[in-house]
Amino acid sequence: MHISFYGAAQAVTGSCFLIEAHGCSFLLDCGMAQGGQEADAHNENAFAFDVSSIDFVVLTHAHIDHSGLLPKLVAQGFKGPIYTTLATQDLLEVLLKDSAHIQIMDAERAARRKREGKKHERDVLPPLYSLAHVARTLELVKAKPYGKKFEVHPSVQVRFQDAGHILGSAIVELWLRDAHGRTQKLVSSGDLGQPGRVILRDPTPVQEADVLLIESTYGDRLHKDNASTLNELVDIVTRTVPHGNVVIPAFAVGRTQELLYHFIDLMQQGRLPPVEIFVDSPMAVAATEITMHHFAVFDEEAKQLMGTARQLPDVQHVHFIQDVEESIKLNRIKSGAVIISASGMCDAGRVLHHLRNNIGRPECAVVICGFQSYGSLGRRLVDGVKQVRMFGEQIDVRASVHTLGGFSAHADQKALLDWAGAFHPAPRHTYVVHGEPQAAQALAKELRSQHGHTVTVPELGERFALQGLSANGS
Repeated sequence: MHISFYGAAQAVTGSCFLIEAHGCSFLLDCGMAQGGQEADAHNENAFAFDVSSIDFVVLTHAHIDHSGLLPKLVAQGFKGPIYTTLATQDLLEVLLKDSAHIQIMDAERAARRKREGKKHERDVLPPLYSLAHVARTLELVKAKPYGKKFEVHPSVQVRFQDAGHILGSAIVELWLRDAHGRTQKLVSSGDLGQPGRVILRDPTPVQEADVLLIESTYGDRLHKDNASTLNELVDIVTRTVPHGNVVIPAFAVGRTQELLYHFIDLMQQGRLPPVEIFVDSPMAVAATEITMHHFAVFDEEAKQLMGTARQLPDVQHVHFIQDVEESIKLNRIKSGAVIISASGMCDAGRVLHHLRNNIGRPECAVVICGFQSYGSLGRRLVDGVKQVRMFGEQIDVRASVHTLGGFSAHADQKALLDWAGAFHPAPRHTYVVHGEPQAAQALAKELRSQHGHTVTVPELGERFALQGLSANGS
């Protein structure tokens, strides 16, 4: 039995791990790399494995950096089942269709600019897949509930546990049986949420594993506590909206719903004045509706606010923008607005238009509240660039740019170590993934010193034998 790392190895995005077990081969995630031309090239390249050899896919959650290449896999002949959670099945339809649509629109825009003799800030590649490929992908999805073990192959059993990252996100427990009937347990953290966040439950502790894959997006740092983060948000908004707008690039799934929760709660408490909040992302609107349908996975605090949350589209001062004409009208608003729009890394979608119209105005503010991959526009803003190129224009960055890490959907270093500390005994081997090199190495060091883990930070394309078979596979 072997595991190969074809994505998210010393990088945050592009999750894709090939596991070869007795009599079968399968993928754990099949996601897009995100952030710049290197990511585009990675997505465009041929898969590093034989697609025809893949028997099934186990998917941790719906974010595009975990699911976004599934339609490409299907386009190249994959016909096996895709196992995931109930809520992820609902979200996949929204996210994968949006991904295909963005690719198609980017390609059409690039072709139009080329015909007009205009330069594009970077080459846009042909779409990786079509809406028809997305439809075929969705037909292959088999949804399973949290907490129930199920067999996907005579050599493989699976159980999903709540990862607390986004709606439907899962920690994956895998029991792998070899030709001699011996079993070892592999656990993948997927993306873990930060404990104590609103709406979702905390990540489920897991106590036993022979092999562990653990994410490390924030493996080298701590988040600000929730109270400090909310104080900073209140300060930014109250200082900005009398004279300008606040633009918040936010992931449509998870981050947008959490921000709405906080804005409504802060206004109800009187900590924020009535502010006009515009959610300008059809995908975010759809994701919010799906979120409301999965009340069972909410934490108790969120359930108490459900009376308000169920009426989100009708809450005073919260406006859900659907069509393009409504989105364009937001350009006329010069002050008093909070605009929440996708994409979260500022690389596509309607948020680019809102940034273009506000980022050059010193009375406005941009609030970054999620991880920004190297090469993305969001990362450049966080790093303090003075100019950005958007839609072929060079724009001076005059708006204030704020980073609120406390809103991250990812666990920080302490939360990752606390979760890893639940394993007794420690896994025989731990692989640190989903992190840039500095973050991954920092977490690996702490796992060794605090919990006695034997740790590897794999490189892209590396393949390892899964050692340390146990007899019982408990």
